[in-house]
Amino acid sequence: MSLDEIVITRAILDTYLKQLNEYSEVDVAIAGAGPAGMVAAKYLAMKGKKVAIFERRLSIGGGIWGGGMMFNVIVVQPEGKAILDEFNIKNARYKEDYFVADAVETATKLAAGAIDAGAKIFNLISIEDLMYRENRITGVVINWSAVEMAKLHVDPMTIRAKIVIDATGHDCSLCRVAERKLGLKLATETGGIVGEKSMWAEIGEKILIETTKEVYPGLIVAGMAANAVSGGPRMGPIFGGMLISGKKAAELALEAMK
Repeated sequence: MSLDEIVITRAILDTYLKQLNEYSEVDVAIAGAGPAGMVAAKYLAMKGKKVAIFERRLSIGGGIWGGGMMFNVIVVQPEGKAILDEFNIKNARYKEDYFVADAVETATKLAAGAIDAGAKIFNLISIEDLMYRENRITGVVINWSAVEMAKLHVDPMTIRAKIVIDATGHDCSLCRVAERKLGLKLATETGGIVGEKSMWAEIGEKILIETTKEVYPGLIVAGMAANAVSGGPRMGPIFGGMLISGKKAAELALEAMK
């Protein structure tokens, strides 16, 4: 057997460009391949929706890899455990209402679950802007993360979507674009981004489910981005709320697409 480097190059180019073209129009575009984004993608894809996640980093998983302070273990409550079980992620009872799981296994199996359900993850792509038509978010504007990091003047391209989910974590970067660039009034108590409060795990986990919502027609916020937008506390290395938020975001997106 002989190998031709040009055939290898063409295999990559032909396959990738075909995929990118296929996903230039989707049902749901998700910003961020953290736990909330990947859970949302799985449940949406299971319902037959065409879903693409755009992750600006090389790796998927968001902040889940490091567990708590680089001890790669995460904690979830019983509701979060139910979602871990659906993804076949091993977990163990630490004490009543506290379950622990391996952070690396969680990140990789969340990604596998989303992909196996039919979602597509594009890494190293940043969403730098939103598409906006007739008082509704209608898609996202993408560019290579390397272009963003190098601050190069390179024009982006667009992805049309029926629903966009901001799962970008603490940055809540899509909602910031909606507020700053488009001047939109968001569904928060101030009409804008309230900002994340200091850590309070119990309150943060509870509030997260309430703050996971459609903050503007076509734009749903999930995960830590939801608390950052609506003023909830951060939770630290307990991730059950992130998983539940992703599932709720999927349910909201399905309802909005009816």
